[in-house]
Amino acid sequence: MPSLTEILILHGLLPIEHLDSLAVGDPADEKAVRALVDSAVITELQFARARAEQAGLPFVELIDYPVDRLAISKVTAAVCRRHEILPIAIEDGRLVLAMVDPGNVFALDDVGEAARMRVAPVVAERGDLLAAITRHHRADDELSNLTTTLEEENAPEAVTMGGPESTDDSAPIVRFVNLLVSQAIQDLASDIHIEPGEHSLRVRYRIDGVLHEMQTAPKNIQNGVISRLKIMSDIDIAERRKPQDGRMTVRHAGRQIDLRVATLPTVWGEKVVMRILDNSNTTLDVRALALLEHNFEAYQTSYSKPYGMILITGPTGSGKSTTLYTTLGAVARPEINVITVEDPVEYRMAGINQVQVNPKAGLTFASALRSILRSDPDVVLLGEIRDHETAQIAIEASLTGHLVLSTLHTNDAPSAITRLTEMDIEPFLVGSALDCVVAQRLARRLCDRCKAPAEHDSEQLARLRFTFDPGQPLPQTFLPVGCAHCSKTGYRGRIAVHEVMTVTEEIERMAVARASSSEIGRTAREQGMITLREDGWMKVQMGLTSIEEILRVVA
Repeated sequence: MPSLTEILILHGLLPIEHLDSLAVGDPADEKAVRALVDSAVITELQFARARAEQAGLPFVELIDYPVDRLAISKVTAAVCRRHEILPIAIEDGRLVLAMVDPGNVFALDDVGEAARMRVAPVVAERGDLLAAITRHHRADDELSNLTTTLEEENAPEAVTMGGPESTDDSAPIVRFVNLLVSQAIQDLASDIHIEPGEHSLRVRYRIDGVLHEMQTAPKNIQNGVISRLKIMSDIDIAERRKPQDGRMTVRHAGRQIDLRVATLPTVWGEKVVMRILDNSNTTLDVRALALLEHNFEAYQTSYSKPYGMILITGPTGSGKSTTLYTTLGAVARPEINVITVEDPVEYRMAGINQVQVNPKAGLTFASALRSILRSDPDVVLLGEIRDHETAQIAIEASLTGHLVLSTLHTNDAPSAITRLTEMDIEPFLVGSALDCVVAQRLARRLCDRCKAPAEHDSEQLARLRFTFDPGQPLPQTFLPVGCAHCSKTGYRGRIAVHEVMTVTEEIERMAVARASSSEIGRTAREQGMITLREDGWMKVQMGLTSIEEILRVVA
């Protein structure tokens, strides 16, 4: 039997400089090759294919494989996760078993005994296999079974909650809440909505900016679920008449994830919304914001200056915080003092002084900002400009040698100037302090595995108000189709659409003259600003998103 190193050498996948550290020809060289995978010398896919060739077994890619539900039901989720295996088909009376390690005889024995069938192993890439296990062994079935149990019990003892540090995972309500949270994290949801109704409790996840109904639970467990969440979030469980905010931390797949929790009294009980703050997959690279080159250069010029104000505008959930933190990561250096004032602190960053607003203790945005200006800051990040006092101090800070980053709720970039003047800030101060405004929206990104070319004629594109050169061939666009990789939605992940407005001398003069946002916008476009719709249209032509998605998020 050839060794893994011999197979990799045969296919030209093993760099020569690594041969000395390997025992070429040794059949037991798997550990050494595994180390090469961990150090990114070879990929998981190359490793898995070499394993399959060494064992003389088929290699399968599970992303679009038509997995047989009957085969999956033969082995429990716990066994699949413990051995990193997944039954994918039944052929000729044998159970086809996708495995990471085809030499794991314990897994083969356990599966054969559990399924009472002969087993035919095949090899799969580890990441591909773990994603398939998550996809096919979701918590939905367990949630449904647990919901039925709670409904049948219909008794106060069913609503055992445990303390915030409770380890009694057998308590029904504890299990229900844990499953809701873990499933949302697995589905890459950004928010969990738990909404009381007249006869039931509805659970919805916001995935890629769109809400999906995931679960309906009996009304009788409503108080138990909400009380459990309030205990975990350190919120007063006795107070049900006014909104409250809290925060909790959970462990999922070996990492800690923070959730921001908000309660809201409704006519049928308290609604709970949890924002999942999982930045483990977030890269603090400005290039990852998907700014077009023209916009990137304008934005980079602004945040590279030692002073001035940069505003990120857009509605709730448009990615403003991500853009702010990414910009902060680009400007933060050991020789610079960076202080933030946030409500709440969403992502904790090393080397950054982050202040949490606490109105009960008198620590508001304005008072905190006034204090930190006495702490010798170079860069100040202000979570949001909400009122005249905060805006006034922020503008003064930017005029006295500080770089100020903040957010504002406006529909487009030019409206930020009129919004500040509406807060009774002197127009000449707005024009002098403001250096750049970025308006943004989040659109769903087309799934690269299943997107299909779209057919549009010139009349359709004209009706949709998308600009194109009549003398040139119509631009290529794509439609969402749906596959296993994107959960049949046609979209996977999101991409930002931007409008970057640099405050030039002419725009500054217009601000002083109290010009309207439409007049400022017209001038900015004449000076080269790309509007949100134009930026979205360019990303449609790049195959990143669809026309329908841009129309959904941009007016």
